[in-house]
Amino acid sequence: QVQLVESGGGLVQAGGSLRLSCVASMRSSTTARLGWFRQAPGKEREFVAGIYWSSGTTYYADFVKGRFTISRDNAKNTLYLQMNSLSPEDTAVYYCAAADRSVLGSIRSSSAYDNWGQGTQVTVSS
Repeated sequence: QVQLVESGGGLVQAGGSLRLSCVASMRSSTTARLGWFRQAPGKEREFVAGIYWSSGTTYYADFVKGRFTISRDNAKNTLYLQMNSLSPEDTAVYYCAAADRSVLGSIRSSSAYDNWGQGTQVTVSS
């Protein structure tokens, strides 16, 4: 079982930046992809960004392109999400997710991940 622990959330003013981290206790050889999702109050969980662990290929939701950057440190088994130019619409609980190689599906789909962190709150004030 993979454990994921997020950190780095908080309160920031519009236009500001935050960097989320997710430390993953996992076997790199069996992990296919990691992703960031978010869920705002009253809304469904949505894809933010994803990365294939071995190749480093990244994918982003259209609404974050150019503002957010997903990256990973293989040696530290840590996933990052650098968030710039934040707006109040980015307010949500952000979740880190990991998928074993046996789990099939699109990197953009929450159903394609079998391990989830507890989430970290990001609040952007106007």
